Amino acid sequence: MSNTTTILAELLSYMKDKELSVSDLARVTDMNPGTISGFVNGNRKLSVYQLDRFTDAMGHPVGYYYDWYISEYLVDTEPNWRRMSPFLENCAKLNKLDCIRKVVDMLLDKLGYAIPLFELAEHFFEERLYEAAAILYENVALTEKKQYSERLSICHYRLFLTRQGEDQQKNYEAAIQFECYVDRLDEANQLDALKALVNTYRSLRKWDKADKFAKVLGYKAEVQHKFSKNNNVDRDENNKRSFYPAFVYWAFAHLIQAEVCDAKKDYAMGFKHIQLYADLSWVQETDETTVKWKNQFKEWAGANTFVNRILAGEVSVLPDYVSYFSERKDEILPALDIIIEAANQYNINVDEVLQKFDSEITSYMEQQVNEGRYSQRFINGRFIHFSKELSVYYLTKGRFTDGFKFLLSCLEKSTLINNKSYIIKIVKLFEEYGKHASSEINEAYKNLIKEVDEDEE
Repeated sequence: MSNTTTILAELLSYMKDKELSVSDLARVTDMNPGTISGFVNGNRKLSVYQLDRFTDAMGHPVGYYYDWYISEYLVDTEPNWRRMSPFLENCAKLNKLDCIRKVVDMLLDKLGYAIPLFELAEHFFEERLYEAAAILYENVALTEKKQYSERLSICHYRLFLTRQGEDQQKNYEAAIQFECYVDRLDEANQLDALKALVNTYRSLRKWDKADKFAKVLGYKAEVQHKFSKNNNVDRDENNKRSFYPAFVYWAFAHLIQAEVCDAKKDYAMGFKHIQLYADLSWVQETDETTVKWKNQFKEWAGANTFVNRILAGEVSVLPDYVSYFSERKDEILPALDIIIEAANQYNINVDEVLQKFDSEITSYMEQQVNEGRYSQRFINGRFIHFSKELSVYYLTKGRFTDGFKFLLSCLEKSTLINNKSYIIKIVKLFEEYGKHASSEINEAYKNLIKEVDEDEE
């Protein structure tokens, strides 16, 4: 460290302008005068805590000097984890990702820092500082020599989770990259990781992938349930545990397999899977969590039985299904999606149902694509499918104004989340019915396609 750094020079200039002595500055910053004197004389290294105090006193926002701090106080010194760890944590909270990258590059050149960086990444992940955590995980993974190490697998698991957003192409790529690591995780993480992987493929409507990993999830969950039961494993022990009881993953696996069967029009097999997770009487535990999940799957089985029968063409159950989901706000969009898909498949008139929920449909159309949670991602994906099916419903009936309204809505939202599959479907649909489009519709369509082309460049 040189005797006079940029940070020190600016501090001395500030003291001169304000006519502050060391004692005066100590009072302003609530620091020890000896500490400040040591820094001013170039005999003491500056901690990030002290830097933040000086920065605040000089009227700058926190983090203002962080880039200088790296080059002037960290680069030319032997790495000190006690000094660097709080600095990295501050950078994460301030989203100063470039600073994190610079420090991590420095640390990984030294032996022995992969483990503390991994532990810090886990802390960031728990604090939902996902972008900062991802930088650490990526770098730790690059240094891991043992390809089957638990730490490497967890790094890739966490990276998969942090990369889940609204760009569906990126979601798919992240899932593909993670696949080969899922079975290398410890048993406590495996079920949760498989569930997350299945959910991603489910949201992308990649049914073959969802089915493949749902089957793996069901098998592993059954093995873990039997092991826990036979060995009287207590969930309150200090051992690592999956987030849910093992039977929940088993039931979820069959719920997904039922959904896959319905998507592939194998309704008989889909109903068999529904029956499996509807009857969880073999789960003998009576604790509150177990009872809650048994009741939840029973309720889902009832709703999905309606879905299965409607998709199979049993129009007679439609009134009961409408009555069922009318009182359940979160079920309205998925239910309407199923109904309109069946209407297109079997040429059913569902105008009365659509009219009944016209305000809800309008509300869904006006919603912006939101980032983040799985639930919102499913809502966005579900509405894209619904709006495409609804555009087909109206266009085939010659109701072109309504049909193009939902077609353009689907194209717009598909572009926002980079859903190439639906962009292609909408382009084909417009090519089929475009001759019926008004000049305004044609102009709006061309503008959206222009956005798609720009995103591709």
